[in-house]
Amino acid sequence: AMKHLPYFCRGEVVKGFGRGSKELGIPTANFSEQVVESFPPDISTGIYYGWACVGNGDVHKMVLSIGWNPFYRNTKKSVETHVIHTFKEDFYGEILSIVIVGYIRPERNFDSLEALISAIQEDIEEAKRQLDLPEHLKLKEDNFFHLPEGKIVNHH
Repeated sequence: AMKHLPYFCRGEVVKGFGRGSKELGIPTANFSEQVVESFPPDISTGIYYGWACVGNGDVHKMVLSIGWNPFYRNTKKSVETHVIHTFKEDFYGEILSIVIVGYIRPERNFDSLEALISAIQEDIEEAKRQLDLPEHLKLKEDNFFHLPEGKIVNHH
């Protein structure tokens, strides 16, 4: 799982399944299929942690899921980022830049929505702990997060 890390990725945020916010209370930002397909094919599915930045905004901690979400039986692989920050509004159409820093656990199925939510909350806590380590904190300052001025899309 680790040989591709840290993995730098940037892409437009598209509408996902609409489940993160509504069913789980944990909003996620979804990348388009093209971005998902650009990931290394041998990167393990599962839950990761890292840094995320919307547009030219601040860099925040994040948890990321790569895979088929067995609980929801997806037929297409998805990459969903939960930015550990409360945004005032949706940011569909914005550019999301992420650095995947580390791996938390493999994907797995859950018996209930409650069990899934509880696992995600644990993943979030683990991500927060890991990202406070000095070797991970330094990636927060990476120049990757500074979009060149001409590259801002839908900036309002």
